Amino acid sequence: MGGGGGGHDPFDIFQSFFGGGGSSRGRRQRRGEDVIHPLKVYLEDLYNGTSKKLSLSRSIICSKCAGLGQKSVASLKCPGCQGSGMKVSIRHLGPSMIQQMQHPCNECKGTEETINDKDRCTQCKGEKVVQEKKVLEVIVEKGMQNGQRITFPGEADEAVATHHHRDIVFALQQKEHPKFKHKGDYLFFEHNLSLVEAPCGFHFVLTHLDGRHLLIKSQPGDMDDWQTHSPQILSILPFLGVA
Repeated sequence: MGGGGGGHDPFDIFQSFFGGGGSSRGRRQRRGEDVIHPLKVYLEDLYNGTSKKLSLSRSIICSKCAGLGQKSVASLKCPGCQGSGMKVSIRHLGPSMIQQMQHPCNECKGTEETINDKDRCTQCKGEKVVQEKKVLEVIVEKGMQNGQRITFPGEADEAVATHHHRDIVFALQQKEHPKFKHKGDYLFFEHNLSLVEAPCGFHFVLTHLDGRHLLIKSQPGDMDDWQTHSPQILSILPFLGVA
């Protein structure tokens, strides 16, 4: 992306917002021209809504040389690949056996041209792009679903060839909740009963995702079909975050 030089990851997004360490390059996925990042959220975040501020660095066209990487408009054909942008290497596998492989030219990085050191842009150092720091505020709206995507148009790297900004897309990934299961517009909650509570009635207080306390109760005989070995109730609550 962006031609910003080898080994540099232009999306140095803070790891804490993505649920773990490691290189963000390994987690980033490309779909067309979009740059997709997983964003881990709690079930409480989807129910109540939340916002997260993410710091990133992206590549943009150098304003001093307009993406040429040099002072003059004329460019030099790369001598390493003769302007093709590709090189062919041959590997000998055995007697009368060779393997031919094609790969981007290591001298011009596939751009098909080279820049004279004396003519190199002093701002981008011939890379054609510079790094820009930005802070994006991702708004997780109340009632959003696991897997839903939040798009920031034109906030990814700027392509040198087309000067077109790609989009950044955050895909919500809900972390497993210890009590509730979220399916569509409903919350599911399981509660184990004692052998006395099942036939004789019960009541207990359930703490909801927004901190409210709900009284769950039944009268004697309401659960005549309870299981002797594992009495259990399943409560189904509307996912009120959608309201």
